[in-house]
Amino acid sequence: MAEAIKRVAVIGAGVMGHGIAQVFAMAGYEVNLLDIKDEFLKSAMEKIKWSLGKFAEKRRIRPEDVDKILARIKTTTSYDVAAKDIDLAVECVPENLDLKKRVFAQLDQLAPPHAILTSNTSTLSITEMANATKRPDKVAGLHFFNPPQMMLLVEVIKGEKTSDETANVLMSVSKKIGKTPILVKKDVRGFVVNRVLGAVFLEAFWTFHRGEATKEAIDASAKYDGGFPMGWFELADFVGLDIVAETGRVMYEAYGDRFKPCPEVIEPLVRAGKLGQKTGAGFYDWSKGRPAIPFALAGQYDVERSWAVAVNEAAWLVYEDVASPADIDTGMKLGTGWPSGPCEYADKKGIDVMYNMLKSLYDKYKMEFYKPCPLLEDYVKKGWLGKKTKRGFYTY
Repeated sequence: MAEAIKRVAVIGAGVMGHGIAQVFAMAGYEVNLLDIKDEFLKSAMEKIKWSLGKFAEKRRIRPEDVDKILARIKTTTSYDVAAKDIDLAVECVPENLDLKKRVFAQLDQLAPPHAILTSNTSTLSITEMANATKRPDKVAGLHFFNPPQMMLLVEVIKGEKTSDETANVLMSVSKKIGKTPILVKKDVRGFVVNRVLGAVFLEAFWTFHRGEATKEAIDASAKYDGGFPMGWFELADFVGLDIVAETGRVMYEAYGDRFKPCPEVIEPLVRAGKLGQKTGAGFYDWSKGRPAIPFALAGQYDVERSWAVAVNEAAWLVYEDVASPADIDTGMKLGTGWPSGPCEYADKKGIDVMYNMLKSLYDKYKMEFYKPCPLLEDYVKKGWLGKKTKRGFYTY
């Protein structure tokens, strides 16, 4: 079935859309790129051309292939033209469920009956989008990471009615375009990567809010002690504080107090229009480039707390049968550049060590995101403590 996919429609030519169109065209697919205005499409094609130039410069592609790749992308403002004769659609419009449902209803009417329809959403319900069509078995999530040209990870998300065949085709297609897919078996908010990351953000924000450490100390410890590519406040600025706040709201709606937001930390900045790197200021001043985070502050925050809540959320994902430990670990390493996945980290450190840390944090603060997942409790009772007992999230 994956072999039968030749022509792809990408709906929305913004930050993610033009990058996804480029990825498919580079892999040899014919691409119809749609947006509402010609000027958006013109800008998207200029960005693709620039990016392909960089790839050629770095010898990732041959200079003579640039024009061939560009020729595979046709731009249009017409849904009729975009959906004609396609085998796959990837929706990349803004994160608004009603808008996405309208896009899916339109694609469903115009695309051939065999075509698979996917969304690049990072948080919204695949099932609800699928219900706007008459082919819910052929609707799934295909969540790329930014920038799609460079990031290897793709989350393939099954909605309630997505068929195994659809999911398998998308896993194969992801590999054909040079990506590493992970399977998200249930349509849960935040999928895998943003759920684990969301828990880590919350831990950092509440710790800062309680006055236990400065944001610089938390970030220095995450980077220099934890080996993470960015500190948590630095990463939030990089993602965009409006996006972090909105994702937090969606997660709180879905999971209640386990994702209780810390509004006093982010909301004032969002209200002031300080959204992070893209506006020049957020938690940090970005006007002169990436903020310098002082090495001397490392160790003032116990980065094991970041790991503990990450492990806990990973345990919930396994407990709820959303994803396998291997897929969770792959997701965090490829999607966020972590030095280790949370499941393998827990197995190395000792699941009992992680469990006891969570328990003492929960006893101290009485906050739900510290409360150990029943799976961890079960593993500790069974003596499945990780590498030292030859069984934990993995078997050794």
